[in-house]
Amino acid sequence: MLAFANAWLLLVIVAPLLLRWLGRAYHEPEPFLTVPFLSDLSAITGMKPSTSVAASLASVSQRIVLAIVWCLLVVALGRPQWIQEPLTKTIPGRDLLIAVDLSGSMEAEDFTDAAGNRTDRLTAVKEVMDEFLARRDGDRVGLMFFGTAAFMQVPFTEDLDVCRVLLNEAQVRMAGPQTMLGDAVGKAILVFGNSDVKEKVLIVLTDGNDSGSLVPPVKAAEIARDEGIKIHTIGMGDPTTVGEDKLDVDTLKAMAQTTGGEMFMAIDRQELEGVYNQIDAMTMRQVETLTHRPVKDLYFWPLAIAVVLVVLFHILKLWQTRRARSSAKEARLLQRPGAKEIERRLQQEAKSV
Repeated sequence: MLAFANAWLLLVIVAPLLLRWLGRAYHEPEPFLTVPFLSDLSAITGMKPSTSVAASLASVSQRIVLAIVWCLLVVALGRPQWIQEPLTKTIPGRDLLIAVDLSGSMEAEDFTDAAGNRTDRLTAVKEVMDEFLARRDGDRVGLMFFGTAAFMQVPFTEDLDVCRVLLNEAQVRMAGPQTMLGDAVGKAILVFGNSDVKEKVLIVLTDGNDSGSLVPPVKAAEIARDEGIKIHTIGMGDPTTVGEDKLDVDTLKAMAQTTGGEMFMAIDRQELEGVYNQIDAMTMRQVETLTHRPVKDLYFWPLAIAVVLVVLFHILKLWQTRRARSSAKEARLLQRPGAKEIERRLQQEAKSV
């Protein structure tokens, strides 16, 4: 769509007419100067004087060119622009951080894959979470692994394919054999500290209990609540397990309740899929849409046309002037004594040849 950024400046186009109407020149009806050799000067230049030589009037072509150039300059002054089709950009309104336990107990083979074959817990998590991430269009997602230590595998990004690829490359014990749940939540709080979105969600997936974090998990959850972070916890495996691999259900419930989240149990693959479906329904996508219409300036086109038109007009006038001078020179030669006789002889010689 064509538009003008300074449309009001187009009113300047009538300025020459107003100036001509308001400031008319005063003319005396008597001649100012008599030139006795005016006829010779006219023959040399090829220009014919008008009835009044006090002021030389511009030719019609010059007036037309001047009017066109003035209009082009005024159009350029109005700053014409071509407004292109709107571009829409979707800005995520929520940061979603997924923390996955990679302790040694995640290699227990008590889950099944999509084909129904028995597999370890981490493989089942990868398959189900891959489907979950595929539905997170509109969120910024981060991926964190924890065990003896916690580290960010993928910072917050809208490139969900990267998250899915790096999740698939995760291995049991790559973060250490223990489960430092409280430290993982503390790490997540630091990561969310650089986020300026309104909604911050942390999903913690673990199959054990805290192995001695510097900050107890519940205390870390209280700090997360004060920072506006909601925590959903997912407990994997058999809750009746005892010993070091015992699943601390009470701590996971307390962490979720403290931050206003939910605690889920996933004993098998079907329940794990159901958990992610529930979380997907609870955490609806929050997006903001920005619309921008690119603008392309076109003022240089009328300016370029005006310059080219002026240059071509002066080239044409120069050619006409030179042609007129050449014709006048030939006329003077023909007026010399014997010029016609010489021309007649030349014509006869050309015929004889």
